[in-house]
Amino acid sequence: MKARILIAEDDANIRLGLVATLESEGYAVTAAADGAQALKLFPQEKFDLVLLDVMMPKASGYEVCRELRSRGERVPVLFLTAKGEEIDKVVGLKLGADDYVTKPFGVHELLARVEALLRRGKMAAGAGGGVALPPVFRLGAAEIDRRKFTARVADRTSPLTARELKLAEIFAARPGEVLSRDALLNAVWGVDYLGTTRTLDQHVAQLRKKVEPEADTPRTIVTVHGVGYRYDA
Repeated sequence: MKARILIAEDDANIRLGLVATLESEGYAVTAAADGAQALKLFPQEKFDLVLLDVMMPKASGYEVCRELRSRGERVPVLFLTAKGEEIDKVVGLKLGADDYVTKPFGVHELLARVEALLRRGKMAAGAGGGVALPPVFRLGAAEIDRRKFTARVADRTSPLTARELKLAEIFAARPGEVLSRDALLNAVWGVDYLGTTRTLDQHVAQLRKKVEPEADTPRTIVTVHGVGYRYDA
């Protein structure tokens, strides 16, 4: 089955070029001329990837991404931006975007990023067991809000990064199952990630601080030595 991609780009020449490029690679592409149209199109079909121009009329790429995440949608989002400043990239990633490419970009770079995000999406779905989580779900004693990117334990509320939230979703979808470090890295960072498992361990440690009543004695996300982690519901 063809991967389905939604493009939101207000520049007609760029939009048509993106459609032609992606369709030539075998993808099924739907195009929107602005952010508002993209939000109307999204519920009509299940998309595997969304490409969003940052600066668009009616609703910016930031606003579209924020709205999708507030609905609990975990579809991979790739930002198309003419801005190179780090602050813009940080804002996009904090809103829940998965990657970005800066204009002008080469076709090969764009296709490589698209392919990587589609693979990552498939891996995340596999690690999540295909279980659909509600916008607010439980992870042990914690209440995870996917719309707000927060974890609440008793009267303590902590912000979650995009990767911490993805880890929480994967654990919640696979209670009692031992998940290897490699499987978690592939699901959250992508199959092209070249870092070490130490990165995963650091993120799990930070997640524990936010979801465990006592992070020093974890009872929700348990280490399985030599393998990975297990969520004890």
